[in-house]
Amino acid sequence: MAPPLQPLRRFREASGPSRRSLLAGVAALGALGAAGCSRVPTAAATGGGDLLDRLKAAGVVRLGIAGEIPFGYIDKNGDLTGEAPELAKVIFKRLGVDRVQPVPTEFGSLIPGLNSQQFDVVAAGMYINPDRCQQVIFSDPDYQMLDSFIVRKGNPKDLHDYQDVVEKKAKFATGTGYAEIAYAVEAGYKESDILIVPDQVAGLNAVEAGRADVFAGTALTTREVVKKSSKAEVTEAFKPIVDGEPHVDGGGFAFRPNETNLRDAFNAELRKLKDSGELLRILKPFGFTEDEMTDMTAKELCGG
Repeated sequence: MAPPLQPLRRFREASGPSRRSLLAGVAALGALGAAGCSRVPTAAATGGGDLLDRLKAAGVVRLGIAGEIPFGYIDKNGDLTGEAPELAKVIFKRLGVDRVQPVPTEFGSLIPGLNSQQFDVVAAGMYINPDRCQQVIFSDPDYQMLDSFIVRKGNPKDLHDYQDVVEKKAKFATGTGYAEIAYAVEAGYKESDILIVPDQVAGLNAVEAGRADVFAGTALTTREVVKKSSKAEVTEAFKPIVDGEPHVDGGGFAFRPNETNLRDAFNAELRKLKDSGELLRILKPFGFTEDEMTDMTAKELCGG
């Protein structure tokens, strides 16, 4: 995928927080998280790491989030929520870690922040792809996702996939570190011409203001972010083309490469939640459906 993308991506129901309160809450909690956390010592280089033992002893795990609804964000009451944090709460409780602490950051800073030990786990619904698998290790995906576009009402340029964007010379925007950058480039869009914005809210603003013809993101986030817009709409979900084949993305949790013991224990609990149907019950309040459930593995998505 183009030059190695750093981390990827990703609204909740219409009653969710306003754009301003969401961004303000993330910024404020980011400052608190940075000030209140001491760095975790480097795990043992061999033997799968000892982070799980240390988290049990501390009773708290620090979650890197990117303030993106519905994946991981601070709500209007100042509480941590989203599909990934809520799932993390359940799994870490089962692993003997009672509390989770959010550490908000920009999406593009999630993998660097994880590897510099600013937090313990990325809980942001991050897509699993080969580039990221070179930098971190992933849990198996807890959901799968297609792409969709935010366009102006009526879709005046008739844009439905990345090839349309290229052929119709549309002004294309997507988010910082999003996998959609690589999908557009693979379709033939010049990377230097892509308008990079912080998130889906900024993407909606760009389309409404005419600075972009289209913003690309996940089907779920684009669908939710346009609910209150009178100027924009979302296209039908579609599979991007990767290496000439239609591709389905999957998102999961990221861990430092030497923390395989924690990743494996996390995966074991995730599998139990999938088998029992509890995973869907946890994710459903955030807009996920049976169509987003998956049995794909991180190994498949990493290209191995």
